[in-house]
Amino acid sequence: MSHSADAAPKPARSASRPSLRERFDAMRNLPPFLRQIWATSPWLTMASMGLRLVRAFMPVLTLYIGKLIIDEAIRLVGLGLSFDSIGEAWRSGQLDHLAWLLAIEFGVAILSDLLGRLVNYADSLLSELFTNATSVRLMEHAATLDLEDFEDPELQDKLDRARRQTMGRMNLMGQLFGQVQDAITVVSFAIGLLVYAPWLMVLLAIALVPAFLGEAHFSALGYSLNFQWTPERRQLEYVRQTGASVETAKEVKIFNLHRFLVDRYRTLAQKFYLANRALARRRAFWGTLLAALGTLGYYVAYAYIAWRTVRGDFTIGDLTFLAGSFRRLRQLLEGLLIGFSQVASQALYLDDLFSFFEVEPEITSPADPRPFPKPIRQGFVFEDVGFRYPGAERWAVRHLDFELRAGEVLALVGENGAGKTTLVKLLARLYDPDEGRILLDGHDLREYDLDELRANIGVIFQDFVRYHLTAAENIGVGQIDRMDDRARIEEAARRAMADEVVEALPDRYDQLIGRRFKTGVDLSGGQWQKIAIARAYMRDAQVMILDEPTAALDARSEYEVFRRFKELSDDRTAVLISHRFSSVRMADRILVLADGRVEASGTHEELMAQGGRYAELFELQAAGYR
Repeated sequence: MSHSADAAPKPARSASRPSLRERFDAMRNLPPFLRQIWATSPWLTMASMGLRLVRAFMPVLTLYIGKLIIDEAIRLVGLGLSFDSIGEAWRSGQLDHLAWLLAIEFGVAILSDLLGRLVNYADSLLSELFTNATSVRLMEHAATLDLEDFEDPELQDKLDRARRQTMGRMNLMGQLFGQVQDAITVVSFAIGLLVYAPWLMVLLAIALVPAFLGEAHFSALGYSLNFQWTPERRQLEYVRQTGASVETAKEVKIFNLHRFLVDRYRTLAQKFYLANRALARRRAFWGTLLAALGTLGYYVAYAYIAWRTVRGDFTIGDLTFLAGSFRRLRQLLEGLLIGFSQVASQALYLDDLFSFFEVEPEITSPADPRPFPKPIRQGFVFEDVGFRYPGAERWAVRHLDFELRAGEVLALVGENGAGKTTLVKLLARLYDPDEGRILLDGHDLREYDLDELRANIGVIFQDFVRYHLTAAENIGVGQIDRMDDRARIEEAARRAMADEVVEALPDRYDQLIGRRFKTGVDLSGGQWQKIAIARAYMRDAQVMILDEPTAALDARSEYEVFRRFKELSDDRTAVLISHRFSSVRMADRILVLADGRVEASGTHEELMAQGGRYAELFELQAAGYR
């Protein structure tokens, strides 16, 4: 099982909701998050911050110009001027100062709007780039993990949460940058208020604390709900995909599964909805109540400013400026406090992303790998090999001892669950043995470079992937660095007898196959398998493994595929797995597996003469053809 990178162990997360300490601990995710944003595009990051810095002073500037306009208008009213028309008033020159103030406020309003649009433009570009970069990093990291990680439900939940965070965390960037902008605006407003009435700032802070604590509490509950419901969300996605996909459409129709799937989806979705609704109700009720305290503080301050204005301490312009400043300051401080709480909660979500990146594989290459033998001279030796899947009590294979000689075609037979596919996965180091060891030319498999080992092993599993790509790309993925080598692709198709499949396609090798996309052409199961087998021929591998990839072919087609495979495997080590004894009998040697052990070994004739399990299974299958 993979493990986290060398780091201080994290405290276990609370099952109900994250504690205050856990939320503050999660803030450690912000510096690496910001570093990733900077690395995505330094210029866009600087542009976003610089534009916000300028925009931060716009509100207080607008409000102060408004105060000057009101004071100037009242001054003009006090002069008792009388004009018959606007033209006459304008020519008198008395309105010049007022006009300039109005023009300046108009310019500030236009500039503020322009800055806001530029900020949104920079943020949208940065968001897109960050999402793309993080998604690429996620895929690259997932590719390094062990196969057993992808079979672990807990890591699947972690991967699902991480995948969601690649798409949903850029609003955090906007929040963080917005918090800095609002903080600068708060300072500018606070300076104005401190000049007139310092105690108003204290009143404001006291009035806002309850709303902040309430928001922090419910943000933590919201994260906890999302965290706990990860498995159910994955189930919802699975049911939705199963109920509406080309892969499942036939069975859904034949078995009338749509009602069952719809009911299952509704049941799961309703539970999630009810849990969210209960939280939303509580949040709305307490949020309204606590916000009312902040509103009360504002109106106490408003009444005080109005009284000072009536008393003659402040002008009407001062009243407008101070009341507006206090209102905006209250809104900004409330936004900052709630925003801080939300940032802390968002940082918890970032924990899901970064904790996935901390997962490291256990199956890795050694620091100083041994040169891979070219060619393989002796072959592979399994020495008392034992392995069981994580969480399983039963051993998949145990006390496994046998030799796979260089240049030999070895067939593996046995009933389902005998350990055939597990043996192949151990050979390709998709797993490492829990007991014993596997030698290649006399040295432990773990001494060789992992990529080099897998580059020299071509495996086609029964559950091969049907890529919704062109026919050429479907074959070319077998040797990704030769994807553009059309001659090699066509030769691989010829060897696998897939050339006749491709020739029948409208656009031959450039034809998109599979039904997922509009121009795609679907293939039968047997045709897909020939395409998959061609992948194995794409790579110049020393070891070729076919793990029941011909199950959809009829007996004659499978025999022809295996016969050609044996002919083309000269000087290569090959492993065949099949349930059809007519095919495996052409192997140089046959291993009979039962309960994870080698029960018998020999040629077809030798095993028939022994009269054991192999002979019994052969006779049972042969009787079916009589």
